[in-house]
Amino acid sequence: MKFRTEVAIKESEKKIEVEDKIFSIGSCFASEMSDLFQKGQLQAVNNPFGTIFNPFSIRNAITILHDSQFYSQDDLIAYEDEFISLDHHTSFDTRYLHQTLSKINEKIELGNRFLQETNWVIITYGTSFIYEFLPKKKLVANCHKIPQKFFKKRLLTHQELMDSISSTIVSIKDICKEGVQILFTVSPVRHTKDGMVENQLSKSKLITALHDTIHRYNDCMYLPIYEIVMDDLRDYRFYKEDMIHPNSQAVNYIFDKFGSAYFSNNTKDFIKENFKINKALEHKTEDQQNPKYIEFKEKLNQRIEKQREKVKHEIFLND
Repeated sequence: MKFRTEVAIKESEKKIEVEDKIFSIGSCFASEMSDLFQKGQLQAVNNPFGTIFNPFSIRNAITILHDSQFYSQDDLIAYEDEFISLDHHTSFDTRYLHQTLSKINEKIELGNRFLQETNWVIITYGTSFIYEFLPKKKLVANCHKIPQKFFKKRLLTHQELMDSISSTIVSIKDICKEGVQILFTVSPVRHTKDGMVENQLSKSKLITALHDTIHRYNDCMYLPIYEIVMDDLRDYRFYKEDMIHPNSQAVNYIFDKFGSAYFSNNTKDFIKENFKINKALEHKTEDQQNPKYIEFKEKLNQRIEKQREKVKHEIFLND
């Protein structure tokens, strides 16, 4: 007898190899997945604009990365003694103009260079809602806690969603390696501040727009991440205390499912060993001269060196 409905990720014919590069952009769930890629010592870059949620802003970010279009003072606003880009996450805000611009433009340069060598792109949409900054009549990625009276909130139309998705695909295919695989997901993070009904409406519009768009393009896939959390895990014990974000158990479950469908056997073994090494590195002792601890460290260093010999890129496995 089955007591839950399991949602499968379709097996991919093309596999992620240990030397492949993975670019991800979108909601905070994209960041959690990218953290696991990096922990497994795969080459991954995530969110050069910081966490952003809606397809229009993600399209805007990809276009800027594609063109390597640097920001200038005119692209920023000043608010409460900080210089802010409304296209970026609050983590880019600083009290100094040159620092904000430096942080933004360094990430654009990194993202442009990485995209040109990327084999896989993972895009995670979080919401269909968008805000217009009224003083500049500009659609924004983040409100930076500026008072709500300066913004107008609305849902992106179905056509706007489809146009944003299509434009994103075209830009990615133009800048990335030939045959780049583009994987789309809808974030399982619940935007409860929008309202429960509104959150479901927002997510359903994303899913509909994706299914109406990506079938027109080669090498574009939809991953049922939202469905795994909603219909497979389907329990609050898989959420953090805020009851909004999936917890580490849920994220790891999804990562395992994704890996089973998309990682080559070599990649699976490589990541599994790196996870074990990371766990072993957490072991500490007060007696650094204990012969058993010295032997443990020597064997661990040998395992790290074996992992380094498997790849051309630099891996970071140390204390």
